[in-house]
Amino acid sequence: MYEVNRSLAIIRPKAPFFDWLAHACGEDIDHLTLDALRTDCTTLLIPAFDEPEAGVRFIDNRFETLFGMELASWVEDQALWPANRSLKLFWEWFDVELHTMVLDLVEEEIQNTRVSSTG
Repeated sequence: MYEVNRSLAIIRPKAPFFDWLAHACGEDIDHLTLDALRTDCTTLLIPAFDEPEAGVRFIDNRFETLFGMELASWVEDQALWPANRSLKLFWEWFDVELHTMVLDLVEEEIQNTRVSSTG
């Protein structure tokens, strides 16, 4: 077991995101509930921090990328995205759960693969 020099952020959609998604996707997501949507969420390794405020600042500084990433994971057509994707709207649409202790229980090295960001 290894302690990792990172903290963890989990982005959990809230009701306003779910409402937008239901409108944008229509019947395609009739089977989906907000509880189900909040179960398997985007998890991010972020720089290690001691105070939660530092983790929040890190998220705030990247909200545009994160917002776009969350929207694109469900709806690729950016014309359907909300026009005013502000920091305020990001926090209205998502909870961010922060954790300072991250442990790696796997013996093999982590493999990094660069992903493109949308925003």
